[in-house]
Amino acid sequence: MGQELLEYARDAKVPGAKALSASEYRWLACRLAEALADALRVADSRGQRIPDQEEAAEDA
Repeated sequence: MGQELLEYARDAKVPGAKALSASEYRWLACRLAEALADALRVADSRGQRIPDQEEAAEDA
């Protein structure tokens, strides 16, 4: 979903593109915020499973 939203946003800012209405921009901003929250949640979850460099060195 994030990739599709990013493409939509990029298409909206191309010179000569049809301007979006305020409600369309609001919808896009909300969906982009949701996609970013999902990406950050996944990154945080994955980051918690990867030991820090210092911890890995201490365990070795």
